[in-house]
Amino acid sequence: MQLARYNDFCAALPHTFHVVQWGGAHVWKVGGAKGKVFAIGSQGEGEGLFVTFKCSQMSFDLLKDLPGMRPAPYLASRGMLWLQRTDSRSMDDSALCDYIRESHKLAAANLPKGVRERLRL
Repeated sequence: MQLARYNDFCAALPHTFHVVQWGGAHVWKVGGAKGKVFAIGSQGEGEGLFVTFKCSQMSFDLLKDLPGMRPAPYLASRGMLWLQRTDSRSMDDSALCDYIRESHKLAAANLPKGVRERLRL
């Protein structure tokens, strides 16, 4: 996935906020600047875009050892259920978009109740 497509897809999800931080990573949050992170896009080796996303326990267990996938550096080592797609060998861009959409839902569910109600999430 190219950076522009990644950013366009994330921007189209409800109530998202974009910031470039952590050494140039494109970080997407739901719920505004102080919201919850749901996707991180960073330049990988060569021309590829590494995309990091939150997932369920089942998805984590099924995908973590597939080619082109890995537990997300830093996040997964702290017990969080985050994966990083490093290339499309096991997950094409369409499936990645599905996982980003689910990550958005998972992150939104962790917003305070009042924020979720105000945003209708």
